[in-house]
Parts: sequence; structure tokens; C-alpha cells
Amino acid sequence: MICGRFGFRVVGVLLVVGGVGALGVGPAPSVGGAEGGLVPGVSRPGLVEYVPLADAVAKVGCSKRVGPYQRQVERWLKLPVDGKQSGRDCRAIREFQAAQKIKPASGFAGPVTWATMQLAGAKKNPNAAKKCPVRAYKVACVDLNRQLTWVQKGDKVVFGPAPMRSGRPAHATRTGWYKVYWKHKNHWSTLYNSPMPYAQFFSGGQAFHAVYGSIYTTVGSWGCVNLRLGDARTLWGVLKKGDRVYVWGRRPAV
Repeated sequence: MICGRFGFRVVGVLLVVGGVGALGVGPAPSVGGAEGGLVPGVSRPGLVEYVPLADAVAKVGCSKRVGPYQRQVERWLKLPVDGKQSGRDCRAIREFQAAQKIKPASGFAGPVTWATMQLAGAKKNPNAAKKCPVRAYKVACVDLNRQLTWVQKGDKVVFGPAPMRSGRPAHATRTGWYKVYWKHKNHWSTLYNSPMPYAQFFSGGQAFHAVYGSIYTTVGSWGCVNLRLGDARTLWGVLKKGDRVYVWGRRPAV
């Protein structure tokens, strides 16, 4: 029971202090447990945004490029939503990135910036819109629209919210009610020869599990709910076999 291996395509290279990161252009080094390769010893990768190659090479102060989440970021920042990068857009995005310690703070509307916005907006009350049913028992809430997950018992949030990565369009994370039916802390995908740490299966081969690299990509998983290692470890201690899981929405298209 696995969700599959996955690699993602970067939109450029990483701009780092002292020069340009050696990530190149095209398929990136795979990251992320059963959804990719392994970065040993990295439990919570920093908020690193990938930027277009031209921006990285030029070390621009403010990106003129349209990011994959341009419209979503404009909407969140209450800017005119036209999907075009303007000077005003870039300054507002850079200000947010700097405040959230996203590097580089270039104004490029990438997946890290968008995901951080969703998390920031949900911190105080992730279920403000009442999308996840409130029950007397624990419910693991999986919001595909905002790519967030949390656990609530009654009105109390007992885990999260935490950022996540759900399934890509052809392998979407299934919506509806489920139960955690199997837990395997050190699960290994024999089909894909990859680890799925802290795996908690709830729908066929779909499970909550950790990835060792970044979950902030424009391409989704093969159906699983991918979490940062620290978050998956905490969730492991919160959920028990038989606990309910509710999934709704759709992963945003970019």
C-alpha cells in the first residue's frame, strides 16, 4: 500500500547568499519520502522559494516574473487580481516574504509563499468556515483547497493546522469520510523502494506520511497527504487506529 514516487520540476534555480544555487533548470533532485528521494537529517526544511533562472542569475531585487500562484497571492494580499506581476504586487509580496522569513524575498509568487499565506490565515481558527464537521470524537480534517490539515475534537483543535501536499489531478486524494485503519511508523514502499515515515493509512493506499524534503511544490503527490517530518511525527501521536478522517475540496490548479 503506497502512494508512489514523485519528482517535480522547478521553475528556476535557488538564489542563495554568495551566488546562485547549483540546482539547475529542469527536473530537480527528487525530494520527499515515497513521493521522491531522501535528504538525510532534514526534518523541517527552511522556507526556500524557487525563483526563475533569469532572476537568480541577475540577483534581482524585485522579480518581474509571474509566479505560478500569482492570482492566489494577489487575492490574499487584496491586490488587483489580474495574474500579472506589477511593481506594486512585487513590493507587497516581498514585504510578506520578508516578514515570514521566506528566502529569497524576491516578490515571486511561488508555492512556498502561497502555502505560508494559507497557514498564516488559518492559525487562529482553521475551521472558521465550518467545512470540517464538528464531532465529539477526534476528526482529522484535510482541506484540499488550502492544502492544510488539522485534528479537532469538538471545537478544540488538538493538532495543527499544518501545511500538506495532496494528490495531483490524475491521482487526487479521495474526498469524504474515512477511518485510520493501519499505522506503520517505518513503512517502506517495496514498489517504489522509498520510505513513508509515520504512515497512517485511511483510504486504500492513501495515507498521512512524512517526506524528508520540501512539500512546497507545484506538482502534487500520488494521492497521499504529505507532511513535514516534524508534523507527521506529532500527528502519529495524536491519531489512533479507528479515528475518523474527513477530506474535502480540490488541490488548487496552477
